[in-house]
Amino acid sequence: MRLYTGKGDQGTTDLLGERVGKDDPRIALIGALDEATSFIGFARAVAQVERSNDWAIEAQRDLYQIMAELAFTDELRPDAYVLPAGRVERLSEMTDQLSAEIELPRHFILPGDTVGGGAFDVARAVVRRAEREAVTLNLHSQTINPEIVRYLNRLSSLLFMLARQEDQAKGITPLKAKG
Repeated sequence: MRLYTGKGDQGTTDLLGERVGKDDPRIALIGALDEATSFIGFARAVAQVERSNDWAIEAQRDLYQIMAELAFTDELRPDAYVLPAGRVERLSEMTDQLSAEIELPRHFILPGDTVGGGAFDVARAVVRRAEREAVTLNLHSQTINPEIVRYLNRLSSLLFMLARQEDQAKGITPLKAKG
């Protein structure tokens, strides 16, 4: 069985319900989410704290659900593929738990003091880009589930805290951004 079909050689791809250009804003957002879950996977691979791995897996699974939701046309999307508000609340709970356990510096920091922390910070930056693309899609092209934007906003906060958890586990205080 071949991995490729060749159907995309002309610059189009299939969504579930229609064929669109590979420059379609939904495809750009799905691509950014794919990149985000890959970077979260990399962060998991180098993370030292077991809870970081467990929570990162939850986020990766949510991102796959969001990608599936975006891949369907509105007419064909099953309700089971719509991200529920409860997933946003779950991220809030995880972030709040970490915030209660980790004292944050009162200044901007430079990412990269630990491998795990740096990896989660890269994932956070990619999620922020996906969030911007979701807002653009929602405002200029196609109305999307508002929980997706909320989720991505919360996910970037969680990833920031997972990075700080990794730093703390190594006994590292992040460097100030300003010298």
